[in-house]
Amino acid sequence: MAREERETMSILFFIKKTKLLKNGEAPICLRLTLNKQIAEIRIKRSILVNRWSPAKGCALGKDRVAKELNSYLEAIRLKIHQIHRELVLDMSAPVTANAIMNRYCGNDVKMLLEVFEDHNDKCRALIGKEYVEGTVRKFDTTLLYLKQFLKQRYRKDDIPLPEINQEFVRDFEFFLKTEKSCQNNSALKHIKNFRKVIRIAIGNDWIKRDPFFGLRFKAEEVNVDFLSNDELKRIRQKKITIPRLERIRDIFVFCCFTGLAFVDVSQLTAEDLIKDAQGNMWIRKMRQKTKEMCNIPLLSAAKEILEKYKDFASTNAKGLLLPVSSNQKTNAYLKEIADICGIKKKLTTHVARHTAATVVFLANRVSMENVAKILGHANLNMTRHYAKVLDQSILNDMENVERSFRQ
Repeated sequence: MAREERETMSILFFIKKTKLLKNGEAPICLRLTLNKQIAEIRIKRSILVNRWSPAKGCALGKDRVAKELNSYLEAIRLKIHQIHRELVLDMSAPVTANAIMNRYCGNDVKMLLEVFEDHNDKCRALIGKEYVEGTVRKFDTTLLYLKQFLKQRYRKDDIPLPEINQEFVRDFEFFLKTEKSCQNNSALKHIKNFRKVIRIAIGNDWIKRDPFFGLRFKAEEVNVDFLSNDELKRIRQKKITIPRLERIRDIFVFCCFTGLAFVDVSQLTAEDLIKDAQGNMWIRKMRQKTKEMCNIPLLSAAKEILEKYKDFASTNAKGLLLPVSSNQKTNAYLKEIADICGIKKKLTTHVARHTAATVVFLANRVSMENVAKILGHANLNMTRHYAKVLDQSILNDMENVERSFRQ
């Protein structure tokens, strides 16, 4: 509600006759109603039922006990009005029944953006330990969108956590899809980040009810492109004379034959290379995203690329094996490479991982379980996301059918 609109506030003292204390007295409660919002608390005072006036909301009689109690109730009333005036003057603070009651109780309500900023700061301090920089940037973006949403929809700089309800969540989702032009799955990622902060609030008892309870969000199936055998061969064999594009092409191909995600190949060092008892070379590296171990036998195509950049590896101060550019630059250069190679698909760093899972591994009858170990998946459901139905895999299966009818 806008500040300029007329506010209506009432303060009522009443007793709970059905909740008598051990001494036979009824607890006295305070009910604050502000613009149809209600907040109630017990005021840590009690009275015999027959000594209370429900009509006047005070103690009956003129004895010392009644006078002291009524004086105490009046002091509370004045304090509530004072807090209300302070909140009205504080343009950054919301004027709600809960906000007034929390301030009166000496327990100022936690604010959404305040808690979200604290969460992001803690995540930022754990970059390299529990989080990568990209994840923290995504949390920062969600926080920015929430700030913009509150300004536009509520004309507020922040909002108390207890005031967040299902309507707020749905309105934020609508804002993401309309004002920020987020596609469904992108909007859901911001909703997921928002929900994480709400779970923290619930865990700390800063909010009593989960505003997400009963809400259902459905992600849309996304089919990420992968290269065909012919396209992969075309990229590998294409003579590229521009050094920056040649490096990007080589690292892309390396990921196609290892299944490494971009963040993992950018951190690949000699310590991640293992030679087994039979002399086979492996990449054994913990994935940055899932902390699951990848077990990747090095194919000759990947070995050739490591050999090509051995001079870089020997002189790199961080011990990195490959000259990996930023994800943004890599994706930009991959567009140029696609044009050079006559490939119409949108090439990104993740296309390489999909190509590895589908064309290089699954299409060549590597089992789903082994692909999961190579890719560092925690369970097979993650691997099935990559299990595209390829024409070649259908033909491979149909060969068994053909053979059975030839007998």
